[in-house]
Amino acid sequence: MTDGSGQVTSRIRRTLLPGGLRVISEQLAGTRSASIGVWVGVGSRDESSSLHGCSHFLEHLLFKGTTERSALDISVALDSVGGEFNAFTAKEYTVFHARVLDEDLPLAVDVLGDMITNSRLTAEDVEAERDVILDEIAMHDDDPDDVVHNLFAAQAWGDSPLGRGIAGTVESITALTRSQIARFHKRHYRPANMVVAAAGNVDHAALVRQVRAAFGRNGFLAGNETPVPPRRSDRGRRITPGVISATRPFEQVNLVLGMAGLHRSDERRFALGVLNTALGGGTSSRLFQEVREVRGLAYSVFSFASHHADSGLVGVSVGCLPNKLDDVLAVVRAELAKVATEGITAEELTRGKGQLRGGLVLGLEDSGSRMSRLGKAELVYDELLSIDEVMARVDAVTLEDVRAVAAALFSQPEVLAIVGPGERA
Repeated sequence: MTDGSGQVTSRIRRTLLPGGLRVISEQLAGTRSASIGVWVGVGSRDESSSLHGCSHFLEHLLFKGTTERSALDISVALDSVGGEFNAFTAKEYTVFHARVLDEDLPLAVDVLGDMITNSRLTAEDVEAERDVILDEIAMHDDDPDDVVHNLFAAQAWGDSPLGRGIAGTVESITALTRSQIARFHKRHYRPANMVVAAAGNVDHAALVRQVRAAFGRNGFLAGNETPVPPRRSDRGRRITPGVISATRPFEQVNLVLGMAGLHRSDERRFALGVLNTALGGGTSSRLFQEVREVRGLAYSVFSFASHHADSGLVGVSVGCLPNKLDDVLAVVRAELAKVATEGITAEELTRGKGQLRGGLVLGLEDSGSRMSRLGKAELVYDELLSIDEVMARVDAVTLEDVRAVAAALFSQPEVLAIVGPGERA
């Protein structure tokens, strides 16, 4: 991996282990903590309809115990040293991560290696965790923000892996068997499909030795497989415009209005970042000022841009009282149309760049953020842009760049998702 100029940075090191497992680290001066993450190149978009929710189910199960540690042992190991330990599943990857004192990094590496390579995945654990996940699905179904964004994705991408919720459905989770989950684990949890990333007070050579020992269980690192390359697609995934709604006994109406965005390798993503900030990225943004401050139509309003290997979405999310819905939609549509035809002002361009630069630097002040930057770059992008290079690309964005991307995106057919009380069209 390069730093964008073709040279390996002085503080970042990368090693390829047998089996294709990649280890990458960044030494941070003046820190006493270390963060480590195991990034696995599998997520909900890799699931067939019969395996819907399997990635997330498996994430839960790897905490349930190994042949060396019980579930309690796993929890106690990190709790006893004051560590933070968790995991999450996304549409294109799964991450297991820990943050500990630098002296306890070997323990965190060993626990993670044990979980990844040595989990029992027993039938009893599958049944116990099935109920936990069903409770989690019910919890998300009570959250209007989760419901409306899941509906938005379902309308945009239809009955496809990208259009389905990450946690699965009651029906799919109830139907999943232990053998299906075990086969999924064996197929996707391979060294060549993983990255171990660490940042903080980390000695790379020592880290590599620890990873080699912890992940060498059961011959896991045998072979000489080439690392799985990042997902790539020259063809963008089609977005299906339309309106989708659901009735829930909520006090507010929650809506997401959007359209097709950019895939994650599109060079226009830097211009879109500036545009997104000016449009709805903070309290000085157009949408916040017009929808909340001037008209008092909603408490929460923001814009967003999401990127995947072959697709993306842009949109606006709002929560408002039911009798304000029509006015909110009218104002949001007017603002999107205005920015599509006129772009943004020079003052908004300057402010947007400053907000992006500040967010980038402040977001990398801790070891966990640095670790995530390394892991995602290696697994998803196969390129690590230096902070200076990212800042330079943001600074290079012009008013014309922003106007062009706004015209291209906000002139497209809409996807609209609405959740709230009463019948919806």
